[in-house]
Amino acid sequence: MSRLAELVSGIKIPRMIEARQVFKRPRIEDGGEETRKALEQSGVGGRICQGESVAITAGSRGIDNIVPVIRETVRFVKDRGGAPFIIPAMGSHGGATAEGQKEILDSLGITEEACGCPVKATMETVCIGYTEEEHLPVYVDDYAFHADKTILINRVKPHPSFNGEIESGILKMAVIGLGKQKGAALCHSLGMVHMSENIKKIGSYILNHGNVIFGIGLVENAYDETAGVHVIKAENILEEEPVLLKEAYSNFPKIAIPKYDVLLVEETGKNISGAGMDTMIISRYTHDGIEKDPHQQIICGLRLTEETHGNACGMGLLDVIPEKYKEQIDFMNTYPNLITSRIYNSAKMPMVVDNDKVAIQTSIHGCMGIDYNKPKMIWIKNTLDIGRIFISEFLLEEALKYPEIQIVGQPFEMEFRENGDLVRIDER
Repeated sequence: MSRLAELVSGIKIPRMIEARQVFKRPRIEDGGEETRKALEQSGVGGRICQGESVAITAGSRGIDNIVPVIRETVRFVKDRGGAPFIIPAMGSHGGATAEGQKEILDSLGITEEACGCPVKATMETVCIGYTEEEHLPVYVDDYAFHADKTILINRVKPHPSFNGEIESGILKMAVIGLGKQKGAALCHSLGMVHMSENIKKIGSYILNHGNVIFGIGLVENAYDETAGVHVIKAENILEEEPVLLKEAYSNFPKIAIPKYDVLLVEETGKNISGAGMDTMIISRYTHDGIEKDPHQQIICGLRLTEETHGNACGMGLLDVIPEKYKEQIDFMNTYPNLITSRIYNSAKMPMVVDNDKVAIQTSIHGCMGIDYNKPKMIWIKNTLDIGRIFISEFLLEEALKYPEIQIVGQPFEMEFRENGDLVRIDER
């Protein structure tokens, strides 16, 4: 036992109780079929001519139905005589390299075999002009620039680091995604407080002077399932995307219990959220531009996801991690994001301890003004999956006040292997 483990060995880990959070659940049954219908009904088919090359964007997030949506878009283009290809549109993700960005698409299943067209990756951009008032340069992916047409595909949702009429969505895909490292760095250098406004300005220039013909906005429900597929003509994106964002906000989940001591998160990663965890769920942010209402004193993270490829952006939001989390970090895949975004707080190193068990004990120990014999802890797989949660038995009385929480189990002791690794939620 290490000295750190000895210092917290007296901390008793509470028994946990399984619970379900019930949210409204609008959803589509078949993402491919819904995309096909939306494309056919949108009136955009005439914008693709025989023999034209068409770039189709793909981002770095884990989005429900993204492969069938892209596949049907590829088919739609081919049926009209176009020659589609996919481009990674993800700013500086993937270590700001073409190879790294293609690897991310591979890990998401976005491949030539799955989608039916080539994937072309580059970090090269072309400056297509400057915004009128601020004279800001506007960058576009080199492959997209040389294509005849471009189609933007993205999920529309609240952004973890800024608020505004435009957040994560189609326009951000145009400005940050197509802009690659240069475009992303420019927007971030102007400040997160002004991010929404600048995405609108630069995005408007791309729509007016570039070759974008339409966008596809996906809206998800609280369970991260596709709730809607919306095809929007390029000239209508500025007007219609804010409507989709309001819909996304109305679907957004939260942990119903507003105050507790420790949040235990099994996994974090860029495929889950840009900050590794959804900041709206944990009410912690990597900068001071958003009002905070802290739900918990301490957040403990146990592992990075495989899909994040060692990118630990957002680990600065954690307080305690085990040694195995630290071993997964690829700093050369993490730091390019921070240099681009200028949010260095995002990768400040949390306290590193022996293993999962010691990390949980250290997290409880770090709380102040609590009854250490009755710690109030919530345990989740990740911030994308908060329909199934585990609460400490000392939160049961509080949980019963919320009709959206259903208790489905009896109190049990958390199980640990000999090396201190926690037996995970998916193993239960």
